[in-house]
Amino acid sequence: MEPGPAAARGPGWRGAAAPAPAAAAAVAAVAAVLPAGGSGERMGVPTPKQFCPVLERPLISYTLQALESICWIKDIVVAVTGENMEAMKGIIQKYQHQRISLVTAGVTRHRSIFNGLKALAEDQPDSKLSKPEVVIIHDAVRPFVEEDVLLKVVTAAKEHGAAGAIRPLVSTVISPSADGCLDHSLDRARHRASEMPQAFLFDVIYEAYQQCSDYDLEFGTECLQLALKYGHVHAKLVEGSPDLWKVTYKRDLYAAESIIKERISQHICIVMDTKDENHVGHHLEEILKNELNHVKVTSGALCPAGRDLEQIILEQCYSYVCVNVMSSDFEKTRRLLNMLEESNLSILYPIVVISVYFLDYKSVPFDQKMENLMQIKEYAKEVKKRNILLCGLLIYYPQVFCSGKTMQLLMEEQNLQASLRQGATIIATLIKERNSGLVGQLLVA
Repeated sequence: MEPGPAAARGPGWRGAAAPAPAAAAAVAAVAAVLPAGGSGERMGVPTPKQFCPVLERPLISYTLQALESICWIKDIVVAVTGENMEAMKGIIQKYQHQRISLVTAGVTRHRSIFNGLKALAEDQPDSKLSKPEVVIIHDAVRPFVEEDVLLKVVTAAKEHGAAGAIRPLVSTVISPSADGCLDHSLDRARHRASEMPQAFLFDVIYEAYQQCSDYDLEFGTECLQLALKYGHVHAKLVEGSPDLWKVTYKRDLYAAESIIKERISQHICIVMDTKDENHVGHHLEEILKNELNHVKVTSGALCPAGRDLEQIILEQCYSYVCVNVMSSDFEKTRRLLNMLEESNLSILYPIVVISVYFLDYKSVPFDQKMENLMQIKEYAKEVKKRNILLCGLLIYYPQVFCSGKTMQLLMEEQNLQASLRQGATIIATLIKERNSGLVGQLLVA
C-alpha cells in the first residue's frame, strides 16, 4: 500500500470546505474505496478509461479531486493494477492529490474492492490506515459526484447499514429466452438503475466480502446485493442526481470534457487598462454581460498592489481578458501571466488568457508597434507548458473616435460597437472551447 504525497497547494487548489454543523454531526470516520483496475474494453481504446485524458488530465484525477475536496472523507484508497501503479503515483504527484493510498487491484471489480477494504481493516498486519465507521464505494470513472449525495448515502448507511444511489431507468429492461426471443420484460416504473456512490457500515461490507463465494467475487457487480446476501442488510436507496453517470464509451469522454469546460467557464475576469479614458474596456464588459447572462463577469486592474486581481484568482477564475487601449505593449499581459503562474491555478484546469488590443490598425502601418503583438506567439508556447492558453485579439478602435472629432464620429462609433460585439463573440467562443490549437494566434474582430 502506497500513501499519496501531502503536497503543498497553491491558491489555485480548491480545498475542502468545512462541513456545516449538521453534516459534521452526521459523519464520523469515513473513508472511500475506488476500484480502478478496469481495462476499458467497451471504450475501444488501448488506454484504460480511468486514465484517458480529459482536457489533457486523466479522468481519475477529476474523481479524486471531487472526493478529496470533502474534508470529512479521511482516507481514499484506490485499487489499480500493478502495471498502472507507477502511472497512478505520477498522477497523484503531478496534480497534488492528498489523502490517497494505493493498493493492487484484483482481477475483478469485487476483488479490487475487497483489496481496498483490507487496507482499511484493523485485522491486516500491514495496515497503515484507521478503520472507518463508514466506507464509501465509488467508481473511478464517475467524476461529477457531489457532496450532497455522498452525505445522503453516508447518513443512510449509518442508520440502515448500507445505502446506494439510484436513478430512474431510461430504457425498459427485457429478459431474452435461450433462443433469442422475448421471455418477459420488467415494469420500468417499479425498477431503478443502481448507481454509485454506495456507502456501508465498514463491518457490514467487510464481513460480507470475507464470506463471499468465489463465484460472487468473480462474476458479481453489485455491492448492495452482497450486503443483503451475506449480512442480511436491506440497503436504503437514495435518489441520485443526473450527474452520477458513468464514463463508459468514447463519446462519454467528449461529454465529460464539455461539462468540465462549461463549469470552469462560468467566471470571466476583465483586466482593465488604467489609461482607458474612454472606458472602452467597460463597454466590452457590458456587452459580455449581456451576451453571457449566465456567466459571472468581473473586472480588476493590474495596479501595484494588485489585491483585487489576486482575490479574483483566489476565487478560482479560469478565464481572463487583458485589455490594452491604443498600445501594443505586451508588458501588462506578461504581468498577468506571471501572477497566474505563481498561483498554481493551472495545475488542475487550463486557463484561457486573451490579450485584447484596441488599435486603429487601418491607419497605423505594420511597423514595430504591430510587430510587438507578435510576441504572443512565442510567449504562448512557453506558458502552454504550464497549462495556460494564450491568444491575442485585435479590435478596431478608430483614432477619430479617440480624438473626439465630430467628423464621421457617429459612423465610427457604430463601427466600434460592431467591433466590440464581434470581439465579445470571439472571446466567448475562445473561453468556451479552450481550443489549444488557437494558442499563440492573433485574431481580428
